[in-house]
Amino acid sequence: MAKLLHVLWVISIALALARVSDCAQKQAGAARREDVPYIKCQVCQKLASQLYHQVEKKHAQVAPKKISEYEVIEIAENVCNLKKAEADWILKIDIVERGDWLELVEQDSEGQCNSECKTIERACQEIMGYSDTDVAEYLYTNKPKLESLSNFLCKDLTKACNKKPSPLPKDRTPGEAFTPKSAKEVEIESIMKSMQGMPGVPGMKMYSREELMNQGFGANEDDEEEDDESDLALNLKKAMREKGTTQWTWKEKAIAGIKDTMGTLKRHASKISSKIRQWWKWKKTAYKKPKSNKEEL
Repeated sequence: MAKLLHVLWVISIALALARVSDCAQKQAGAARREDVPYIKCQVCQKLASQLYHQVEKKHAQVAPKKISEYEVIEIAENVCNLKKAEADWILKIDIVERGDWLELVEQDSEGQCNSECKTIERACQEIMGYSDTDVAEYLYTNKPKLESLSNFLCKDLTKACNKKPSPLPKDRTPGEAFTPKSAKEVEIESIMKSMQGMPGVPGMKMYSREELMNQGFGANEDDEEEDDESDLALNLKKAMREKGTTQWTWKEKAIAGIKDTMGTLKRHASKISSKIRQWWKWKKTAYKKPKSNKEEL
């Protein structure tokens, strides 16, 4: 158990290093609900495209096996949730005002998620609503072409494209400019999303650099720690004490720490699970009452 706690501590350090510079930034803006009707049809069409291509990609990944209905449902459930990798497509879209209407313009890279990003997510969620299982069933059963899927989702099922939006109000406040993320920011967020759902990882607390130094995470562990874990903890601690390094040097170290630690965490989780099963088997055997061969009088 000490080994697993050590690994979790190291992950906390790595994530904190990756995010410490972002803690001071303001929270992402809220969705502009009044803009949703003006972009709903366009969002639906892009949503249909994402569903189609993500299912095709998953099918290629599992080949020669057949894609399962559960895998299709998982894509449909996550495609409008910015906390999931399936919704990363939203981060590449800019809402541009074109006279009296709004246009969704796809960018080459992901952008910072502010009010426009949240507005697209909101529109996507309103379109899907409780229909994600219906869409997944249609995809799995009918294996439609993109055009058929778009018509089913945007005209038959949700009616998102059955009505032309009214002109924009003349006093509408323009949205923020599209601000691209750096490649390292994209990589860090991708790693963090991929770690969601791993045993022992969710809900980790973020610490400032000073708190990490004061608490001494990664130090004074049992002598039985493996060399790779100890080296990683020491390297991260050394990185925390370095002076004059740039912001991205910190993030590069955090990325390396996370990647190395994920493998170690999986190995220890497997070992602990095996030990628990052995202990439980022994406990059941120890407490099992022996049968008596004596006949009752």
